[in-house]
Amino acid sequence: MKIIPDTSMLIKGDLSDRVKTGKLTGEIIILEIVLSELENQANKKQSIGFEGLEELGKLKELSDEGKIKLTFHGKRPTPDEIKAARFGAIDSAIRDAAVQLEAKLLTGDYVMYLTAKARGIECEHIETEVAEELGIEKLFDKETMSVHLKVGTKPLAKKGMPGKVRLEKISDKETTGDEIEKLIKEIIDFGRENRKVEIRMKGATVVQMNDIRVSIAEPPFSEDLEITAVRPVAKVGFDDYTMSSKLRKRLEDSAEGVFICGPPGAGKSSFAGALAEFYRKKGAIVKTMESPRDLQVGKEITQYAPLENSMEKTSDVLLLVRPDYTIYDEVRKSSDFRIFGDMRLAGVGMVGVTHASTPINAIQRLVTRLELGQIPHIVDTIVYIKDAKIAKVYETRLSCKVPVGMKDDDLARPVVEVLDFETGKVEYEIYTFGDQTVVMATDNQPTEVGAEMTEGKSEYIINFNQEACGKEITAYAGRNFLFKVRLGKRGEVRIPKKNAVGKKIKRSQRYGDRIKGYLVENLK
Repeated sequence: MKIIPDTSMLIKGDLSDRVKTGKLTGEIIILEIVLSELENQANKKQSIGFEGLEELGKLKELSDEGKIKLTFHGKRPTPDEIKAARFGAIDSAIRDAAVQLEAKLLTGDYVMYLTAKARGIECEHIETEVAEELGIEKLFDKETMSVHLKVGTKPLAKKGMPGKVRLEKISDKETTGDEIEKLIKEIIDFGRENRKVEIRMKGATVVQMNDIRVSIAEPPFSEDLEITAVRPVAKVGFDDYTMSSKLRKRLEDSAEGVFICGPPGAGKSSFAGALAEFYRKKGAIVKTMESPRDLQVGKEITQYAPLENSMEKTSDVLLLVRPDYTIYDEVRKSSDFRIFGDMRLAGVGMVGVTHASTPINAIQRLVTRLELGQIPHIVDTIVYIKDAKIAKVYETRLSCKVPVGMKDDDLARPVVEVLDFETGKVEYEIYTFGDQTVVMATDNQPTEVGAEMTEGKSEYIINFNQEACGKEITAYAGRNFLFKVRLGKRGEVRIPKKNAVGKKIKRSQRYGDRIKGYLVENLK
């Protein structure tokens, strides 16, 4: 019997097992276009490519033992043919080869099976047997938040609730390589059959199993096999959170650029899911952008992954879909912040989830990636989650003013104010100060130090107060930045008249601008 397996069958790894058990005999024909596709996937660091090539290696060994005949057919495809593969060229070539060689087609893809049957091709659909309850699921109980398995170590589980977590041993017996490999095969089979493989790279795979997110690490990414499975211990509704009526009204009526921040495991995603459901129930169209897709939301909310490994392409599609709100989980890389900002400025209500040890740290991550003046238009509300509770809420506002601690009116500039939402008190100011962007706590004002300038024949000599000696200062002439320097013991700076700073000082003297300095060590 001649048999042609498609790409899905080689990735499954069932062929070699069938040969070993005697269920499959005869000649197995591997098409060159299938081999090229597996090679292409492996070069892209996708685990399915490596798995398919490993299966081919097993079939070659069985062929050498005389249990089957393994042959290769066809010519190596051109780059254009490989590029066209995403439009069905590979599947079409496999079906054509099955007709030409009068071979039986084996596939794990049900669509491929139906298409082949419609063409009258002898074909068999091989389903992967997936247990009703997987081994990894059996390690969870009602209190388990996460399970941690690694070869040669005792299995561990985190149990409890956010803020009250304890680490427990599941067993006193160390996990063996065979046990982890069995669990990995079950998990990946489930992911393929249910299209729940979220991330596939060389050495790393992430599968979303219902409400459990499983991360698999393998060499060369890790030094040994490891499985980390995480599950929310409870689904929390929006009304379960303690919040003021003022905050509830803000989230319901006016907040359209929301950042949900907090440390890992604090409950950020749970609040994001609850907020998404809240928006949906009040009649809004809600979508999500996730990698991996693990937010616990209803079927009415479509969860989008990176399109062709690009969140930017996902955002392009979402702008055509026109959602009222989009939940972006997680906003971490510079490209994520840029995409979040682009969508918000395009008029989409955005909710971003990001890691931050404090609420101001979330804003600082924005400062380094977005233009300062855009921040209040992109993120107007920051909700800090800790121990599954709303611990702090900030709002942002753009003003033109003299920053706190500075005295001269000519130092007025655009300032992003960060206010405590409940009290309205300004707690931080963000502005440019010389060549740096400053995030300044309003209760930690910069210290202004006086300066006296004398003019020599070829240079200006500026002497600062004694308290500034040995410290770093930023100097201004009026509102014009001059320089930043660490002073010596004499507290003196000499500026040649002919250089750029000297020319600035000369211009400032015409207008009577006073030279002053600020201690940089007080800036945060």
